[in-house]
This record gives sequence, C-alpha cells and structure tokens, in this order.
Amino acid sequence: MAGVNAIKKKTRLSNSNLLFLIAAIIFVLMYLFAIIMYPGSFLQFQTFFDLFNLNAPLIIMTLGLCIVMIGGGIDISIGAVCGLVTMACAFFLESGRGSIWGAILIALGIGIVFGIGQGYLIAYLEIQPFIITLSGLFMAQGLLTTLHKDPINVTMPDFVKLRDFEIVINWLGTRNRLGVFIPCEIKPGTIIVVILLVILASLMKWSRFGRNVYAVGGNAHSANMLGINVKRTMFITYVISGLTAGIAGFVYIMTTGAGNVGNAAGAEMKAIASAIIGGTLLNGGVGNLLGAPIGTLTLLVINELIRAAGVQSNFQAMVSGLLLYFFIVLQSIIMSLRDKREFTLALPPWLRLSRKAQGEALQHR
Repeated sequence: MAGVNAIKKKTRLSNSNLLFLIAAIIFVLMYLFAIIMYPGSFLQFQTFFDLFNLNAPLIIMTLGLCIVMIGGGIDISIGAVCGLVTMACAFFLESGRGSIWGAILIALGIGIVFGIGQGYLIAYLEIQPFIITLSGLFMAQGLLTTLHKDPINVTMPDFVKLRDFEIVINWLGTRNRLGVFIPCEIKPGTIIVVILLVILASLMKWSRFGRNVYAVGGNAHSANMLGINVKRTMFITYVISGLTAGIAGFVYIMTTGAGNVGNAAGAEMKAIASAIIGGTLLNGGVGNLLGAPIGTLTLLVINELIRAAGVQSNFQAMVSGLLLYFFIVLQSIIMSLRDKREFTLALPPWLRLSRKAQGEALQHR
C-alpha cells in the first residue's frame, strides 16, 4: 500500500483556485478583525446580509467582468451601462404606460445591445478592448444625460411593492438594546446574485465554453491552434458582460427606487478592483468566479472599517488603492514562484547595489 501511495501523484491546486483560496482567507481574517474591533456592528447577522443587499449590483457587474478578464479582455463600460439602465427603467415606469416586465426587457435589451456591439468590434474587428469599452462608457453616459437629466423617483405601486419586498428569516437575527428580537431580511437583489453566481460559475467550471475562455485568456494563439473559435469565445464573453450590466441596472433601481445621472458612477473601477482582489489576473487565463463576491466584500469591509473608525472618506479610496497594489504584487509573486521563475523587484538605479557590492555580498554568504 505504501508503494502504491508513493506512486500516486500529489494533486496540485490550480492557479485560479489558489488565488481564490488566498482571497477567501484574507476576507475571513479581515471580517474577524472587524468583528473584534466593532462587535456591536459586524457581529450582527444583518450587517453581513446588508453587504449583499446594498451592493448586489456591484457584485453582479463583477461576475460578468471576471469572465471577460479571464478571457484576456477588459470592459470599462459596465458602470455607465448600469446607470443608463436605471434611468431608462425609471423613465419607462413613470411614463404611465410602464410595467415591471417591460422594464426588465429594457434592462436586458440595453445590456445585450452594448455587449453585442462592443463584442463584435473587439472580437471580429480586433480593436483594442480598452478603446472600444471606453467609447461605450462615453456613449452610455451621453445617452443617460440625454434621456433625462433630473432624478426620477419611481412611484408606480407595483414597483414600490417590488422595491420594498423582503425575505424575512424569522429564526436568524439579533436582539436590540430593549431585548426585542429583530429577524434578518434579505432583498431580492441578493437572491439574484446567488442565482447568477451558481449559473455563471457552473458555466465556467463544467462547460466547453468555460474551458475555451480559460484557454483563450491563457494563450489565444495556442487556443486557435487547438481548434477553439477564439473570436466567437471573446464575443460571447462581452455579451455576458453586457447582459450582467443590464441585470445590475435593474437590481440597482430595485435597491434605490430612482433613476439618477450619478447612479453606478465609477462602478467599473470598483468592479475591476473587486475582480483582481478576488483572484482574477488582468492578463487573463486565471480566475475563479467565486472570487467575485469575495473580492467585492473585501473592498466593502475595508470601507466600512474606515467609516466606523470615523476616518475621512477620502482615505477609503487611498486604502482601496493600496490594497489593490498589494494584491497585484502578491499575485505576481505567487505566479512567479509556481512557474519556478525568479522574482525580481524593480528598483531605481540609485537603490540598486553596484556589481562590486553584489560580489562582496555573495562572498560574505
């Protein structure tokens, strides 16, 4: 038996799963730290659920963006598309002829149109994705302000019922200072996040399309040599990203109940940061969709910690930037070590040792 066990090869975690595991551990440690520092807030179950309830649109956008990034692309238009969807749905619902199902179709239609248009230009005309999606960002922002410049509060009774709908978990909650038990509440957006996460993660894990996306992101030329339709694969990733941006827009208006020109402003940058923190590499081929909510929640917990500490809000962006630097460097080190490449830290000339000093340092070892 010992000989048989010795022959068996040790299974090795994939790069995607390793980076996801590291991201998950960091999130758990960070949340435990938050509980220790501010138990009155973070120890409540509702606080954890509110991270999903209030930020479901960002998590949904991050899911679609992760697929694009795994395929080696980038999409910086998702925030503007999400904002456009919120205003279009609000305008339609308040027009007097609107319906919830019609608003859903508008949201999905806008997202798919942007996804198809940008995906075609990027995949089939081979134009740089940053340029195309930047143009898409400007176009969505222009359409948003053209459609309506002032905020629109949706007062349609059916939509108000949907906005205020909550799933109450009677057996889970906390007691307030008066001893009254307050059950936890979950918004429909959180349910949509879970459904999309299961569908898209399963698609990337077990379908041929998912394997093709990883192959294209790893090396598009090699994927083409293996018979993979690289252009079609890239095109579908952008369609999915546009679709998730449209869904995020409808979830956004379900959360806020209003269309506004400032809705989802800058969400694309937060989604990119969340994807990277969750273990998705910018150069493609590596990523786990389960890391999308992990990365988003990590970013949100940091912001909540800063807010709870009473620090100025401008430090949130600074800390988020530093955290992003940390994860990018960490990912580079891990990938270098796993590929058995020497990791060198780039330093300015005035910080480097001279060749003579390097030789003397080696002699003293």
